[in-house]
Amino acid sequence: MSHPTPVTAKTFQKDVLESDVPVVVDFWAPWCAPCRMISPVLDNLAGQYDGKVKVVKCNVDEEPELAGMFRVTGIPTVIGVKGGRVEATQVGFRGPQALAQMFEDLTGTVRVSF
Repeated sequence: MSHPTPVTAKTFQKDVLESDVPVVVDFWAPWCAPCRMISPVLDNLAGQYDGKVKVVKCNVDEEPELAGMFRVTGIPTVIGVKGGRVEATQVGFRGPQALAQMFEDLTGTVRVSF
């Protein structure tokens, strides 16, 4: 089963922009309560979409330049990247359905069970 992995400015190009599969990037911070709420949902989706979507996490406190590149002003911010381009952005935790929809949109698949 796949789990979200940390990403840094040094690994972002290879892990996200050059990925063979779509990537969901979670911009978060350890002190952010909504970020902690979104984490198990992303873990679940990472498992359901294992091999189809890669999920990575970027700690905005440790990687402020990376957060700035994507104009992250509020957290959690979740972006969907496909073919090196941002295809979707969600700011805040809008619930499991909204995140699942992002995964569906990135892969073109039908909703999986939750």
